[in-house]
Amino acid sequence: MTPIPPDPLPARGMPAVTLVMDPHDDAAHTHTALAAHHPPSGRITLHPGPGTTSDTTLAHDLLAALGRPPLLPGRFPPGRQPAWEAATAWATALPVKRLTVLRAHRLTTRRTERLLQLGAMTDLHLTLICHRPYLPAALHKALSTADHTVITGLAAARRHYGAPLGPLRPPADGPASSGRWLTLPALDRLVSYDSPAPCTVRCTPPLIAWNRRPPPPVLTPGTAQEAAGRLLAATAHPRLAAALAVVLFTGASFQQLATACPDDYDEAAATLALHDRTLYTDGCAAHPVPGWASVFLRAAACFALLAPGQDQQLLAASGDRPQLLRLAEAARMRPSQPPAANRKGPAGGIVWDWLEQREAARYDAMLEWRARPRPRQ
Repeated sequence: MTPIPPDPLPARGMPAVTLVMDPHDDAAHTHTALAAHHPPSGRITLHPGPGTTSDTTLAHDLLAALGRPPLLPGRFPPGRQPAWEAATAWATALPVKRLTVLRAHRLTTRRTERLLQLGAMTDLHLTLICHRPYLPAALHKALSTADHTVITGLAAARRHYGAPLGPLRPPADGPASSGRWLTLPALDRLVSYDSPAPCTVRCTPPLIAWNRRPPPPVLTPGTAQEAAGRLLAATAHPRLAAALAVVLFTGASFQQLATACPDDYDEAAATLALHDRTLYTDGCAAHPVPGWASVFLRAAACFALLAPGQDQQLLAASGDRPQLLRLAEAARMRPSQPPAANRKGPAGGIVWDWLEQREAARYDAMLEWRARPRPRQ
């Protein structure tokens, strides 16, 4: 099937905010705006629900419209989920060009300003639909200082929304319809016992040479697409999603993921630097970033800038490992598993350290062999 090209951006010079007036609350306006929702074309329609009673719940609605789960896992130091930061990061990383918001007359001044700030930060075109014959005071106040145009009439609104494409359906073999596990050898070292140390000064390492260990198997295009789709559907947390994506093309351990800071991702060069100044594994090295993983790193880099209180790591903080393993299992991705006869844990459970256990057993056997007394010649 020929992919649908993204919607063209608004004409140069056109204000980035459009107000659509629907004075009679015509259902056709709502249906037309919802039918125009098509993320691959860069068009998102946000329909705040009756339970949207705070800034945070509006951000959750936005995450859902972007195709992300509305809640972020983990604990956050300020005691508040950085939902707006996550939504902004995904809107920046994904090819979103238009955001249409229904029931805009119900928005408070604060929430309208949040949406205006989102549009300004992500360079997307914001359309607010007011289903009333006049502007409520809150919406009027928020728009009083924003350059915007006004559209009246369903025909003009329909032209503005773009061609109706209808709701998306997941492919028959996509992550939404497949419960099978993806066994990925790149995950074998995620819970490795290695201890690479981060650099204390600015470090610009060369491309990795894989002198100390073999590179992880390169994902086939089909597997990479499925893994990316599963990650996008499994979490709204940009950092956790990026961390697991990075493991799939680097084979890095959790400890090495924690060495990356925002400056280590070079979007122009499509490289990511991971550090190991003690040469425990491969030393400090830059890894080429495959195209399918770039959206995750862009989102993580944006999230790190917007939420500086969430540590300074790009991919993983010290307490993120349980959340990262839960994310992998939620996305039905696992490392190589031991044969059924060798399993020691509960049936059906994922063994994350099987490779480490096997290598430790071989090392112990080697030490035992060396310690055996040798017959005299």
